[in-house]
Amino acid sequence: MAEPEFTATGVRIGKRLRSLTRAGQVRISGGRLELLTSYGSEIDSAPVQAVRASKPWFANNDRALADVNGTRYQLTLGEHDPAPGEPGPPAARRFIEAVRKAAGRGH
Repeated sequence: MAEPEFTATGVRIGKRLRSLTRAGQVRISGGRLELLTSYGSEIDSAPVQAVRASKPWFANNDRALADVNGTRYQLTLGEHDPAPGEPGPPAARRFIEAVRKAAGRGH
């Protein structure tokens, strides 16, 4: 099996106001994006060309949106909450860049 292009663990995955998992996994591998529960069960997956990843303008650096198969998921990718006034890890930006790169859309 090929090495995944992007993997994030401990991801909070939500749909609308409902949390689907608090410790899920996001993986981009073999041209597909997979959203997984903490137990490894698939929540949703799609070819990266069909996924739209973005950053909400009102959110912290650890939050991203992913439109997968017509469903919008909110992803919280940071490992921990940053200290007050400090920027969080750039996990959301890395995720968005990984989706664009895997889909061949560049930056």
